Amino acid sequence: MALRTALRTGADLGVNNARTFITTAFLRRLVPPLGPMPNEDLDSTDLESLEKYRSYTRYLRKAEEARNKPAWWKTYRSYVEKQDPEHDAEKVDIGLPYLRPSRLKEVKERTQMVKENKKNAELERASRLRTLKVSLDRVQDEWRKSSGPFHIQRLAEHYGVFRDLFPNALFLPQVLMQINYSQDNGGQVHYGNRLTPTEAASVPQISFEAEEGSLWTLMLTCPDEHLLDNEAEYVHWLVGNIPGGSVQEGEELCHYLPPFPPKGTGFHRYVYFLFKQEVRIDFQEDVRTTPCLSLAERSFKTLDFYRKHQDAMTPAGLSFFQSQWDESVSDTFHNSLNMREPVFEFIRPPVYHPPQVKHPHRQPLRYLDRYRNGKEHTYGIY
Repeated sequence: MALRTALRTGADLGVNNARTFITTAFLRRLVPPLGPMPNEDLDSTDLESLEKYRSYTRYLRKAEEARNKPAWWKTYRSYVEKQDPEHDAEKVDIGLPYLRPSRLKEVKERTQMVKENKKNAELERASRLRTLKVSLDRVQDEWRKSSGPFHIQRLAEHYGVFRDLFPNALFLPQVLMQINYSQDNGGQVHYGNRLTPTEAASVPQISFEAEEGSLWTLMLTCPDEHLLDNEAEYVHWLVGNIPGGSVQEGEELCHYLPPFPPKGTGFHRYVYFLFKQEVRIDFQEDVRTTPCLSLAERSFKTLDFYRKHQDAMTPAGLSFFQSQWDESVSDTFHNSLNMREPVFEFIRPPVYHPPQVKHPHRQPLRYLDRYRNGKEHTYGIY
């Protein structure tokens, strides 16, 4: 009986394969290709007769010519550019000019350092005995001077900071800030790390390297927090005309307000911007009342603020953290802002069950649990 079934199945498969082949051949004859396919002119049977590239440069040149050669088939890039003409467009650099150090000087310094390390017997012995210790502060300083700003820029692009706050523009954060909410490193702001609203409840300690006599503007804003307008922000802190690196001596245009991400909205981004001023700026139009406890007065747009003062300031530093709701947010809404706390909940869609089959085939034993009469749904592995 099993043999007959196998033979009959094989015959059926043969018929189906024949029908599929005939149908495919018919469709191919009915709809011919629009043009030659890529690499159609190559003879795959005799690959040894093909011309060799002999060098990577020659191969790269040929590949570039093949890529720029017009073809009749569509690509993913063409579809993306048709849907979004500004996709992959070059962004405007609004930051400070970057002076790249001399490559020859870097190579000489590195070579000299390697020679000195090879002559150091104590360093060789510590490395051999696995007792060598590397100063993390020195590594951190070297990272800040070399590739640190570029890493921060890529992180900001990954988190959509430039996309939401500076559309079609970006900058290289060359001035790195040290932002600490606590005495230890537990409440330090890095580049996308998570802090609770309780940890960020008080004014942080901020330090950065600045020339004597220079002026700066510091801003803390949140692009995800506005309750009424998706394109607007709430400014949490704004200090202008900071002399040197002394933030406490600057003009406080809007006093510090702790983060208040509403319950049910997930993580919010809180971004610190540091602008370098060319001259002293009159911020009379940007001053808020003290204390500013009205969300309407704190409505803010970073791009409009920068456009108003772009002739006198340039973005130079960037740091940001993420935060979500905790118990201190309720206290901020009720006591500081004097308003009811908004709470957002996710409405779970109803569980979909396909129509019940009278004779289920290869279904688990819990198959009938889907169709029991009851108000509570059963969730399991079916």
